[in-house]
Order: sequence, then C-alpha cells, then structure tokens
Amino acid sequence: MKTLIKNVRILTMDASFTCYELGYLVIKDDTFINIGAMTDLGADHYDHIIDGKGAIALPGMINAHTHIGMIPFRSLGDDTPDRLTRFLFPLENACMTEQLAYQSGKYAIAEMQLAGITTFCDMYYFEEALAQATDEMGSRAILAETVLETSPDTDYPYDGLKIAEAFVPKYLNHSLITPAIAPHAPYTNTEESLSQAAALSSKYNIPLSIHLSEMTFEMDKYQNEYGKTPIAYLADLGILNSRVLAAHCIFATPTDIQILKKMDVAVAHCIGANTKSAKGIAPIQAMLDAGIRVGLGTDGPSSGNTLDLFTQMRMLANFHKTHLKNRAAFPARDIVRLATMGGAEALGMSHQIGSIEVGKKADLVLIETESVNMFPIFDPYAALVYSAHAGNVQDVFINGEQVVANKTLTQANLGELRASLDTEMIDFRKEVAARKE
Repeated sequence: MKTLIKNVRILTMDASFTCYELGYLVIKDDTFINIGAMTDLGADHYDHIIDGKGAIALPGMINAHTHIGMIPFRSLGDDTPDRLTRFLFPLENACMTEQLAYQSGKYAIAEMQLAGITTFCDMYYFEEALAQATDEMGSRAILAETVLETSPDTDYPYDGLKIAEAFVPKYLNHSLITPAIAPHAPYTNTEESLSQAAALSSKYNIPLSIHLSEMTFEMDKYQNEYGKTPIAYLADLGILNSRVLAAHCIFATPTDIQILKKMDVAVAHCIGANTKSAKGIAPIQAMLDAGIRVGLGTDGPSSGNTLDLFTQMRMLANFHKTHLKNRAAFPARDIVRLATMGGAEALGMSHQIGSIEVGKKADLVLIETESVNMFPIFDPYAALVYSAHAGNVQDVFINGEQVVANKTLTQANLGELRASLDTEMIDFRKEVAARKE
C-alpha cells in the first residue's frame, strides 16, 4: 500500500526543523519512504492520493502521561480541594470494572485520535482491557499497570505487580503496544513495592512510569521523614534510570534536576492539570537547559479534562511566559517540538516516531487551514500553538493506517462509543449520586 499526500506544508520536526512550504510525502505500508517539495514530485503509481490543500502536515502528537480509564470522572468535583481522596480513589475502588475501563479507554483514544494524538503513555488499572481497546482503535501506546496498596483490579496489597508480571510478556513484541509498570507514586508505595517494580522494569527492559514531586504533602513527608526530596529518595533507592518517566515534577529543586539529568530520567509535563489543581508550574525551562528529555501530557480526563495537546501547548506558553516574566520564553517552535519529538524522546521512541523522516513510522497529522481561526498564517508553529485547536485536525495516520479521515474516525463510530460508555456508567452514576447526598 503506497499513499501520496501532496500540497501540504510539512513541519518535519527533525533535528534541523526542516520545512517544506508546499510539499509531499509518501507512505509505504507503515513507513515514510519519501518527503520533498512539490516541485520535486515525480511520476509514480500510488494506491491512495490525498490532496492536503495547504494543510499543515505534522508528526503525530505524543501524549506523555494520561489515564484513559478515567473518562467517567470528567467534570466530577473539579473545584474540590481533596478531590483525589474524596472522589477518585473511593469511586475507583467502588465502581471501576474491567468493562468500564475498556469502554472508557476506547472513548479516550477516540478523543485523542480526533485531536491528532497518535501515541500515548497510560498508567491505570485493568491494562489488559485497555490494551484490547488500544489494539482495536489502532493507536500506538505505552500501557502501564498501576501499583498501589489498594486498587480496583486487585485483592491484595500491591498486587498490581503480579498483574504486570502476567501482562508484560504478552505485549513485548506487539507492533503498537509497549507494556510497562507504574508504581503510582513514592508516597503510595512501600520501598519494597518500588524496588519490585524497578526490578520488573529491568527484567523486561520496559518503561517505569511514576507520579513524582507533585504534591506539597509529598514534599513535606520526605523532608520530614528522610531529610530529602522524593527525587533524591528514589535515587538513593536505586529506582531512577533511563527507563523511568516521571510525571509532573512540579517541585523539582535545582539539585533534583541534576539528579534527573545524571540518571537520564524523562519528565512528562502536565501544565493543564498542574495549574487547574493550583499546585504550581514545573521548572521545565531549567530541565530543558540541563538536557533532560521532556514531553507533554494531558494527565487523565479527570485532572486535565481535555485529551488534546493544543490545549497543553497554549497553556504552556501562557503560564511559563508569565511565570518567567519573559514573553520570548518558549518560542512556539520549541513548544511544538515538545508535543512531538520531545514526547518521542521522553518515551524512548525517538528512533521510530516524533518526526517526519524517511525510514520512520508513518504517524502523521494533517491540520486544515481553511477554518476561520487558521487565517492568515505567517508562522505555522505559532498558528499551531496560539490559533489551532483539536477541531482543526483533519486526517490522522498511525503506523501508516488512516484512523481519522476528514475529521471522522475510521476505526470506530464515535456515537456508538459514547452510547456504550454511557450504558456502562449506570452504576457509577448511582454511586456518585449517593455520595453527594
């Protein structure tokens, strides 16, 4: 199968930020095989030809941290200070089921595909069901079973380790899914469970995802009990290495940043969820200056509400410029890089995805420029960060397969996905209503 996409403005996001004002690209099966200017397009046979009509062609965007099983929690208790302990943990343990997680996962993936996200890193429960959802929707993902003392898919403390041990081998050779392990956070895990999770990561050479330096009480706990930060605590335990993806790191100190760099730990920056919860703004500029791998995450649909990176890109620009008192901070081109190649680097997948280059996997987004908000365009990077939104995503390819065509899912019917999830949420809604009384 050979596909030609022509008449597009290509932002390759390669090391040189190569752009083609009016270009073409060719996909053969699951790989980019040719990229260039329209003036260089020669005659050839193609099975499928798409005229982009001036659309912006961008590598598939990468969501470095989310929880796709949590769609049912969206808009629930958003302004409640103790939301995690009052709503999320109790409702998960009371109501989350394998089928609810599965239906939520499919709906969340649909939302991400329609927003141009082709790869995501998930940490949740019932990851076997979420892997099925991911496979059926044709997305690329890192799927990490969460480890907690008490969780909805376990009967014994920290049994997520056993679930992961069974789950991981099944997906080690999958073309789109990378299995992983996710101890929830230092403060929700014992030293033993953290060490066991790290050992599993080492045994199978898989990613380890963890919430880190996200909570003020977390910072206080480790300072009071150990005289160190959570990052230093994990470093001393031997947990940190290049396989670790640390979500948030809001309160990372200059010393912490040096530890992260030394251990080659990647960071998922979730500006939307962090500012919505009034926690703070992570020192991402200092991390990037230190050479740390950083990607953008939406967090879960309950924390950040939207599962698109256009929202994150704009919020990153606005919050960080204000925080740094520097309008020139975080140029739009650098922000787009965080949403694409930066995410690929953070997930350890930059050899496969993150840029449009010959030989890389064909994960691609076409963003139309005909809508009212997309004219004029003097700087395509600025247009993506400050003007565009998920509704401008026109076509999406993952591994060479078109999953969105003319703003419509090709692998599923959105209305049917919503109806299935809504039906599965009946008991969940009853439990929410009971807790509000």
